Amino acid sequence: MNAPQARSLGKIPCTIITGFLGAGKTTLVRHLLENAGGKRIAVLVNEFGDLGFDGSFIAGCGISGCTAEDIVELPNGCICCTVADDFVPALEKLLDRPNPPEHILIETSGLALPKPLVNAFNWPAIRSRVTVDGVIAVVDGPAVADGQFADDPDALAAQAAQDAAVGHDNPLEEVFEDQILCADLILLNKSDLVDAAGRERVKAEIAAHLPKAIKIVETAHGKVEPALIIGLNAAAEADLAGRPSHHESAEDHDHDDFESLDFALAAATSPEELAARVARAAEAEGVLRLKGFSAIPGKPMRLVVQGVGRRVSHHYDRAWAAGEAKDGRLVVIGLKGFDRKSVEAALAG
Repeated sequence: MNAPQARSLGKIPCTIITGFLGAGKTTLVRHLLENAGGKRIAVLVNEFGDLGFDGSFIAGCGISGCTAEDIVELPNGCICCTVADDFVPALEKLLDRPNPPEHILIETSGLALPKPLVNAFNWPAIRSRVTVDGVIAVVDGPAVADGQFADDPDALAAQAAQDAAVGHDNPLEEVFEDQILCADLILLNKSDLVDAAGRERVKAEIAAHLPKAIKIVETAHGKVEPALIIGLNAAAEADLAGRPSHHESAEDHDHDDFESLDFALAAATSPEELAARVARAAEAEGVLRLKGFSAIPGKPMRLVVQGVGRRVSHHYDRAWAAGEAKDGRLVVIGLKGFDRKSVEAALAG
């Protein structure tokens, strides 16, 4: 690899962390920050829609050496589509700090395409200052095991033979494939929720999408040795041809099929009761992902709850700040026109 040359030129390495909705990107970022070993790391975090939560899950989390200025949230659109307006200026602001970071983690939204973002590192304003150390694709093991992003090619061929209208790919499948096709390393996350045979089947399905061998590492809760991720020296911005994509430019990437809405989330009597409400909301037609927080009576900490498909998880992330309103919120990402009335009914109990 030619990346050591990039380091010798004084470029700051950046790791792009991509992955579908709810795969565990934020959990991985927190793990890397908690195990930074004294290295100055900054984070650019992006979420689809104008209601970003992932930055707040990282900021104020009590990680030693991680300050508010180290976390930059870009909630106003997918950064693969707003490179000039959002991403490049935010990156320049980090680089221009008196004490710039030694490494930058970039967490994309679950609907982002990594290749346009990698290409942005060739922009004149930043190309002499940063390099893409590596692209990490986080894959939701149980989701792939359930067949959500692994269409049966034989079944598709049979359907296409009967109906010419089936000649197009599922856009969610395309997003998933673009993310793994751009990767230097793939993390099969939540592997503890899939048995050994299932994990091998999932890895085989992922490998079948790839034109070249890419290492797939099994992880649970985003826990992986940081040295496996930081220091890949991939210089990915110089290897665009080796990263095929369904969408070769941000202009080809259309988010009109998706929408993000904010819902009030009333306090629950227990984490289990709240999770049950969110699980019912997740069953509404067109819902892809839910993520938010709420208060639990008698508990000093904020309860985070998130759902992907039928799987709902929850955990306490931090104490409520003095004077902070304990008004729960839930962001729901779904297909355009998803059944919001059913979501509201489920959340109301």
